[in-house]
Amino acid sequence: MKNVLVVGTNSRPVACSAKKMGNTIYSVDYFCTSDLVRCSDYLRCILNQIPYESCGYYIERFDQKLLETYVNEVIDDVDCILCSAGAMPDKFPESKVIGNKKIAGIENKYNLYNLLKDKFNVPETFLVSSYAEAAEIVKSKEDKKFLVKPIVGAGGKGIRRFEETNENTNFNGMMLQELIEGQNVSASVLSTKNEAKAIFTSRQILGEDGLGQPDEFAYCGNVVPFIDDPEVKKTAEDAIMELSLLGSNGVDMIHTGEDIYIIEVNPRFQGTFECAEAVLGINMVDAHVKACNGTIIEIPEPNKFAVKMVIFAKRRSIAGHLDFDGVYDIPERNVIIEKDEPAATVIASDENLEKAIYKAKRLVEKVYKELEPFPEKILARNINV
Repeated sequence: MKNVLVVGTNSRPVACSAKKMGNTIYSVDYFCTSDLVRCSDYLRCILNQIPYESCGYYIERFDQKLLETYVNEVIDDVDCILCSAGAMPDKFPESKVIGNKKIAGIENKYNLYNLLKDKFNVPETFLVSSYAEAAEIVKSKEDKKFLVKPIVGAGGKGIRRFEETNENTNFNGMMLQELIEGQNVSASVLSTKNEAKAIFTSRQILGEDGLGQPDEFAYCGNVVPFIDDPEVKKTAEDAIMELSLLGSNGVDMIHTGEDIYIIEVNPRFQGTFECAEAVLGINMVDAHVKACNGTIIEIPEPNKFAVKMVIFAKRRSIAGHLDFDGVYDIPERNVIIEKDEPAATVIASDENLEKAIYKAKRLVEKVYKELEPFPEKILARNINV
């Protein structure tokens, strides 16, 4: 038995898998979902979910330094640290981090562009300080389309087409990046110091209105596996080795039909975590730890398809009963979830892809039925009393 600290914005998938291995779990998290509570022996969260109170907005409440403070409260009590999205291992003792120790240079997307541009296809990318500067670049490259993108960030939030900006747009912390059109595909890669192996590819679900995601390029799920393209897998493996990454990492790419462009590299557990476990029948924490220790486990062939859909509130809502099979990241009952904020995650699998998608969509419908408009529910309750 080991005392394992799992830290991140949403540490639930990693914490629950580490718990299955017989570990004592310390979780430091932002969302503090009810299913994370069940997987944790110790839990410290930024967001306290209180019935009939708002969970607020992630972009306003998330505090990187507070997350680090909570980690430091228990750092002496744990044997090792597993970092998921939102956590910076650079801030923690290297001897305790299992995985990549330094990721700031990769999380910085402009720096990543410079690291990869001489050996891989990457979108042309520019640092810009103003709309006028960006407009001048766009004008000089009339054959290309461009995005305005945060230099640091995850999940595709804050990405816009350049045409959607204007003279009043704040370009602080943003960059201008060529828009590559094609199929969004990701690869999950396990790597040691000496080798890298792409264990599957996935199709990303982005900006899906049916899931309440208002941003065109924002992440809201995956379909696993996607295509068994040797060139896609090799590109991902080569990128991971080029960056000297360890353990479980992800590479987001665009396949144009002719070329493969690397868009981002995720030096941590990916959003496909649960789908990987479902289709491969493995424990991803176990696979990650063994890779960090120099061994890539034998990877079975996928035996089914898995679909993950992240559901966002389409209006200010109050959470009903969401604790049913196939639903994860479950909010506490009767908390208020603001419009456009994440409400829950559904995961469905089947040997038939169409059936897996159908199952996931039915679960999405079931979740939305349990997200009642607020304050209508409270008003109705008071009238009935």
